[in-house]
Amino acid sequence: MDYDRELVVGKLRRWERYLEAYRLPAWSEIPNIGLYMDQVIGLITQYLDYYPPEIKDEKIITPTTVNNYVRMKIMPEPVKKKYYRVHIAYLVMICTLKQTLSIAMVQRLIPMDITEDEVRTIYGRYVERHCFAAKSFIEQVREVGKPVFHPERVEDGSEMEVSDLIYAYAVMAGFSKLLTEKLIFLEGVTMDQVEAGTFANKPAGTAQKNED
Repeated sequence: MDYDRELVVGKLRRWERYLEAYRLPAWSEIPNIGLYMDQVIGLITQYLDYYPPEIKDEKIITPTTVNNYVRMKIMPEPVKKKYYRVHIAYLVMICTLKQTLSIAMVQRLIPMDITEDEVRTIYGRYVERHCFAAKSFIEQVREVGKPVFHPERVEDGSEMEVSDLIYAYAVMAGFSKLLTEKLIFLEGVTMDQVEAGTFANKPAGTAQKNED
């Protein structure tokens, strides 16, 4: 794999600076005036603007996707074709989580049959964790990618190729996904059930694979 190291480092540095300043909208910052579908699509695209420009041609969300989420009961139905704060909060969480989790896993993680106050609490915690994860990710990339960013500072003389960094993060993404799913499956499970051999994964819900 042939990469211009200087170009890659420059791109990663710019993305790093953007992520350092990026925040998901707080609950109070989400409009609650009732938006139509095209307004919702524009708002979610604006909120999730941390995607690298190289992949921004890929649509984050479409009207068909939103309609499917409603049909599959992954998020509440609109009110007279209008979407409010609670709907937008669901969409922000769904669109960010589905980058690594199946829609069935997302459905298990964010229940739909809860009150708006509960959604507000879940969303608030999610925004905090998103911010924390972004900062932790930046620090991790700086450390893991140090031989790429500063090859002159590597004491043992070893050199990391850009492709090595890609391999490392592809593997870590896989481990992160497995850990998340393992923890989701443990919801409501007790040690007694595990020891008795009566633990079984709960149904993943009604979500279908082809939500898009």
